[in-house]
Amino acid sequence: MPTRRNMLALSTMGAAALLARQAHAQDGGHAGDVMPTLGRVTGTTMPANAPQPGQRFRPPTRIGLGGVPIGNGFAPGTDADAEAALEAAWAAGVRYFDTSPWYGLGLSERRFGHFLHTRPRDEFVLSTKVGRLLTASTHPPAVKLWKEPSPFAYRYDYTADGVRRSIEDSLQRLGISRLDIVYIHDISPDNGDMGARWTEYFDVAAKGAMPALTRMREEGIIRAWGFGVNTPQPALKAIEAGDPDIFLLATQYSLLRHDEALDHTLPALAGRGISAVVGAPLNAGYLAGRDRYDYRGTIPEGMPRKRARISAIAARHGIDLRTAALQFAAAHPTVAAIVPGARNAAQMQANARSMEVAIPPGFWAELKQKKLIAENAPTPAMT
Repeated sequence: MPTRRNMLALSTMGAAALLARQAHAQDGGHAGDVMPTLGRVTGTTMPANAPQPGQRFRPPTRIGLGGVPIGNGFAPGTDADAEAALEAAWAAGVRYFDTSPWYGLGLSERRFGHFLHTRPRDEFVLSTKVGRLLTASTHPPAVKLWKEPSPFAYRYDYTADGVRRSIEDSLQRLGISRLDIVYIHDISPDNGDMGARWTEYFDVAAKGAMPALTRMREEGIIRAWGFGVNTPQPALKAIEAGDPDIFLLATQYSLLRHDEALDHTLPALAGRGISAVVGAPLNAGYLAGRDRYDYRGTIPEGMPRKRARISAIAARHGIDLRTAALQFAAAHPTVAAIVPGARNAAQMQANARSMEVAIPPGFWAELKQKKLIAENAPTPAMT
């Protein structure tokens, strides 16, 4: 007769096999597939941030729509699918939208703008990024992340004039009159164009982009600014060099990897009243069954087993891995919003539905007991 330990091992192996089959199928020409949502849906409204007197600006909804897939990140997508994803976000009550000139070399901004310019401007919050200027090119650079991007080349410019030019260009592509949040983008040691020289770009931004954005905020042109980066070093450096309001921390706080942000980055931001938006809360699809991790070419050692173990525990508690991952990333009090991407309506609807599932407290207790998440990690309250 099989022992309980053997049964749990078989369950973990089964979860790993299922995820492997899903990843193979989804990345083999099925980029728009969706992991089914499991669990009891509470029917609650979209989680929101209650305004507080004296608080720095935060987006209204705690889940937004990230623009990487709509910029043809990882796989090509159609205009119709992008429009449907944005329509599904709006119908679900999402009112925060994040994009960038970098996403598809202008493609994401154009697709966001095509939808949002028909919506009342005071009813949504829009963020984009500065630091790269685009110019039309018959020979655009080959960027592995973007599939069938727009025909533009890019150059870095973190000066005050560069920021103003970038914002004007973004408004033209978006067809929208103003921005709410502006992130200084990709000044980070993981940026392959910069590497160890990222601090040189940071010094330019500290003299140019940062004071320019502070003036724009003070003049009411924008409501908030910060950095959009994949590593903690630039964020921690920025809070010493300027007066930012909010940071887009991508690939830094997820169900699989959160210790550094939990113990260092988020407390440092909170101490100054600064909030965070979590980018890539699904590790760029890895926590939704994709065979990729963040924006890297390799999956870190040990992650497949960790994902399989958490998936097996989730299944025993009657929920799915994506739902657990999204709610975990949104639970920290310093996190103002999460911005998972979606390339079609079904993915956006699934992300929104995941925020309405009641996750049993025993699930989080088991993850902590098995040391699969940090003991001090905030987790959602049962509703």
